[in-house]
Amino acid sequence: MPKVKTHRGAAKRFRRTKSGKVKRTMAFARHLKSSKSPKRRRNLRKNVIMSSEDVPNLKKMLPYS
Repeated sequence: MPKVKTHRGAAKRFRRTKSGKVKRTMAFARHLKSSKSPKRRRNLRKNVIMSSEDVPNLKKMLPYS
């Protein structure tokens, strides 16, 4: 059986936690910030846990994490 390749785009965007959950950064935080309130921009800095429905697909993309 050959090795499974890691999806490099996913590897740059997602990290696994110790408990096996998947962390990601928030979207909509890159540009057009002047129209967003300071509270919204502050909350966009945080990392969040991926929903459980998306995790099986991510496990295929990140086989060795």
